Order: sequence, then C-alpha cells, then structure tokens
Amino acid sequence: MKATIKVCNMNTNQDVDKVKKAIAQNEGVIACEITKDKGEIQIVYDNYFVTVEDIIESIEDMGYTVLE
Repeated sequence: MKATIKVCNMNTNQDVDKVKKAIAQNEGVIACEITKDKGEIQIVYDNYFVTVEDIIESIEDMGYTVLE
C-alpha cells in the first residue's frame, strides 16, 4: 500500500529525522520519503502488518500534528 501524510510542524532536519525514526519503528513499513518543504511523507507499507492509522499515531506520539 501507499499513503501520503501531511505533517504541518516538521520544520528542521532534526524533525525529519525524528519522524523518520517514528515511522521506521512500525513493522511493515517498506519505505518512506519525506519532503520537508511541503511537509509531506510518502510511505510504502504492508497493510498486513501495519495500518496508516498506526503510522499516523506513531508520528503524533512524537509531538507532530498530522493533517488528514
């Protein structure tokens, strides 16, 4: 599966690193590409192991706001 998630308060490279680590902690995430300037994350994942809601929750747990 593929998903695009928008994160509105991801401003620095440290933010990108934190979000990337949060996403990587989810089993089933195959790849992610983060575009800091747009605040977008492109994620490829296996929905057998993880849902997009799980991924969003892991990002929000790090203190970031996800726009749906």
